[in-house]
Amino acid sequence: MIRLSAFILATGLVHAQTYDLLLKGGHVIDPRNNIDGPRDVAISGRTIARVAADIPASQARRVANVSGLYVTPGLIDIHVHVYTGTGNRDLTGDQSVYPDGFTFESGVTTVVDAGTSGFRNFPDFKQRVIDRSQTRVLALINIAANGMQGENEHDASDMKPEPLAEMAKQHPQIVVGVKTAHYRHKDWTAVENAVKAGTLADIPVMVDFGSNHPERPIRALFMEKLRPGDIYTHAFSGLRDELLPDGKINPAMFEGRKRGIIFDMGHGSGSFAWNVASAAFQQNFPPDTISSDLHTGSMNGGMKDMTNMMSKIRSEGVPLKEVVRMSSWRAAQVIKRPQYGNLSEGAGADIAVLREIDGKFGYLDVRLARKEGTKKILCEMTVRDGRVVYDLNGLASLEWRDYYRNEPGRGGRKK
Repeated sequence: MIRLSAFILATGLVHAQTYDLLLKGGHVIDPRNNIDGPRDVAISGRTIARVAADIPASQARRVANVSGLYVTPGLIDIHVHVYTGTGNRDLTGDQSVYPDGFTFESGVTTVVDAGTSGFRNFPDFKQRVIDRSQTRVLALINIAANGMQGENEHDASDMKPEPLAEMAKQHPQIVVGVKTAHYRHKDWTAVENAVKAGTLADIPVMVDFGSNHPERPIRALFMEKLRPGDIYTHAFSGLRDELLPDGKINPAMFEGRKRGIIFDMGHGSGSFAWNVASAAFQQNFPPDTISSDLHTGSMNGGMKDMTNMMSKIRSEGVPLKEVVRMSSWRAAQVIKRPQYGNLSEGAGADIAVLREIDGKFGYLDVRLARKEGTKKILCEMTVRDGRVVYDLNGLASLEWRDYYRNEPGRGGRKK
């Protein structure tokens, strides 16, 4: 009888501990499932097992008290540059950064490299960075065959849609689109070939429109050259007549949005100006997606990181739920990856735990012009693929006395 009771007790305990990790007491924001309120989130293995009110702590092997915090899908940054380690002194090298050093501390679990590689060097990028990163790294392949290597981006003769589309088809789990960037000539070759490649591979195109030319107005780009679902990044740069001299947002932006063009923030080191952004918000033209354009030139300037950019948008009066949507579910939709950016039961367990504080904060644009804001978003914890990969205040860990209570000598290190 004693043995039977012990067996029942043991099996009951195992049965009770259904989940590996429980995020308890937080405020869940999951735009895909229209959740914006108190919920607990339980994780089993690499999967979100349950989202519900008041899941018993006894059912989890590990519990993180996230009371007073926001639990959101892992953030998705659709414009970064992470093809580094090559030794080149440009974006296909020293000007890019390894993703893991910049993602998890700001709640980002998925990034999209925005055309740093072309079809020729994409295999090297894949083995050098994508395959070795804890961060999920997806990619836009540049229409310029060698990616972002100086003059290569302006060589129209080396912009080949067919091999790019073929490379995309060979890597459908990684390649989510085509990129054209920085093209300085007056013709439409870069855009037209990028769109052709996107059509062949059935993937969207992201455009950094390069130099401003009257022969290539943004209205023609939005209404004639791009397809619905294609992406215009650096939407608040002001470098290509996004803001007119009379202080009005260019009507072509509104026309393009009605046609289905996606407008991405793409902050970077030269593409977010407060005069443009504030006018856009005042005139009801927020971005569809928030992205960083992360590289060595932007990471320590006005951009900083994903939560800093979210704070800027939040301080413009945008509800937190919308800011989260722009940084997760909407981004997933734009890159045609609906399995990401949500907290659905059965989805992969990529989660950000965020804190929002009130106060007076200074936010810089790319020209280091300061605007005061009243909201700041900080990342407390990041879960990637079911594993806690960043925990600012140790919310998912045992208090040290409890940890060492039964193992008093474990902290010693042999000399």
